[in-house]
Amino acid sequence: MISGRTCRIAKQLVFTSRCYSQEYPKITTHYTIHPREKDPRWKDTNMERFADETDILIVGGGPAGMCAAIRAKQLAEKEGKELRVCLVEKASEVGGHILSGAVIQPTALNELIPDWKEKGAPLNTPVKEDKFGFLTESGRIPFPVLPGTPMYNHGNYIVRLGHVVQWLGQQAEALGVEIYPGYAASEILYHPDGSVKGIATNDVGIAKDGSPKDNFERGMELHAKCTIFAEGCHGHLSKQIIKQFNLRQNSEPQTYGIGLKELWEIDPRKHNPGQVEHTFGWPLDKHTYGGSFLYHLNEATPLVAVGFVVGLDYTNPYLSPFKEFQRFKHHPSVKHYFENGTRISYGARALVEGGFQSIPKLTFPGGCLVGCSAGFLNVPKIKGTHNAMKSGMLAAESVYESINAEKQETEGFEPKSYEEKIRNSWIWKELKVVRNCRPSFHNPLGVYGGVAYSGFSILIGGREPWTFKHGDPDHKRLKPAKECKPIEYPKPDGKISFDLLTSVALTGTNHEGDQPPHLTLKDDTVPVKTNLAVYDGPEGRFCPAGVYEFVPTESGDGQRLQINAQNCIHCKTCDIKDPSQNINWVVPEGGGGPAYNGM
Repeated sequence: MISGRTCRIAKQLVFTSRCYSQEYPKITTHYTIHPREKDPRWKDTNMERFADETDILIVGGGPAGMCAAIRAKQLAEKEGKELRVCLVEKASEVGGHILSGAVIQPTALNELIPDWKEKGAPLNTPVKEDKFGFLTESGRIPFPVLPGTPMYNHGNYIVRLGHVVQWLGQQAEALGVEIYPGYAASEILYHPDGSVKGIATNDVGIAKDGSPKDNFERGMELHAKCTIFAEGCHGHLSKQIIKQFNLRQNSEPQTYGIGLKELWEIDPRKHNPGQVEHTFGWPLDKHTYGGSFLYHLNEATPLVAVGFVVGLDYTNPYLSPFKEFQRFKHHPSVKHYFENGTRISYGARALVEGGFQSIPKLTFPGGCLVGCSAGFLNVPKIKGTHNAMKSGMLAAESVYESINAEKQETEGFEPKSYEEKIRNSWIWKELKVVRNCRPSFHNPLGVYGGVAYSGFSILIGGREPWTFKHGDPDHKRLKPAKECKPIEYPKPDGKISFDLLTSVALTGTNHEGDQPPHLTLKDDTVPVKTNLAVYDGPEGRFCPAGVYEFVPTESGDGQRLQINAQNCIHCKTCDIKDPSQNINWVVPEGGGGPAYNGM
């Protein structure tokens, strides 16, 4: 008679053989899925970490993080107090992972550094002309851009946001902020009372199979009185914080878009510095939210920034945001800009689109969320940098007040006044007015109904008494492949449109090859069993860097998922859109990823 224990062992062996076979090979080797405590290869490895103390710790060196650092030091300098502010940034240099359109509204910068022009801030292209239109397959219907509407850009500047962030970093360092590029924050540390204590940076010297290499080096711990999370859209640690402290208890799920961008050197005769152009419509269908931007920069060479945004609430698993972007560039209204031009850069990044309804609780014991980690993008305005900067400034003011006030009930200080400061700021007012624009696109008429309603809402100043809900998160909106029609995309011509790998080569992306893939899977069998079987492998299309690829098994009678982690440009789309929510993006070794130059 077979015992119950023998049956359980037999079942486990069957499951193991099913998981790790030709069809379901072992893909994930990262310690977050396969703990080191259970791995004998780590038995004699020294896991001790060096720890350092700071007053304020900032995770992420984008506009929000840099402005928080600058404002904190300004306050300390004004009062003659010693204040240690440290900032960790996963890119190998400040600005290296920054990607945005970008047209920047200088409101927050005027408040933070009033003499920014004298200090050489790289805002060199004031907006001179706005264009907006609806595209059909072969034509363009222009729409007026009136003063006072969200898309009116008088007084704003076209920038290369990575360069602006580099300049902000220089201002921060001049004030004494300690900036550590190339150090990826990989783990949140907690006090015994549950409040945030700080972060640990990532370990280095781990082999692809998850074992320690001879050069293994433990990350370090940074402890702070208060930690500001400024990781940008869908941050690796921010999403953990939101879950840990249930910060979305009273808010809608966040919704997202994927923005793809290229920089082009064009014929000087076609160049018009200061011109801003946006479109919606073709090549997307009426039920897919998205549109384009084309900005003419005032640089030493005639540069334009062109990009395409697709809402990640799209339903057809056959849609490829990258290929939609490449197809868009062949539209007659824009194609002439790229003829005889040279593409010099490419990149992509997810962006938050939830707006007012999706703002979570912003503070928790030991820290707060700022910028796109919190979700302050104004969607109809297509701008979020000014709000991110202002949120960082307000967070710094609240944190400074908190750590210089009486001791709180937890070890980690909670900047409780920060939320009130946000609600009393122009950020709150600005986002509330346009709160219904993005969710209004979820209607039977799709884009047409959304544009009509948004126009009405803007016309009445956003004073409608109701607030729309977003509904399901983006990953739940994808339909099974059998319910959708495959999309036939034209082949790239190599002159205006390009293939994916040629594009990724322009990002400067580099990762240490012999490290565990940082695109981890909770279950290695799900990509084939569910994503391929039900949705026809959408990760091979929604990723803008060719990270996910379904390839034939060795026997040739099936397919398996291959993860090309070295291609990853840290856009976070996979973590957001995976219909099974099986992908968990974690940080690779510090310094890895794209190397953008002013994207």
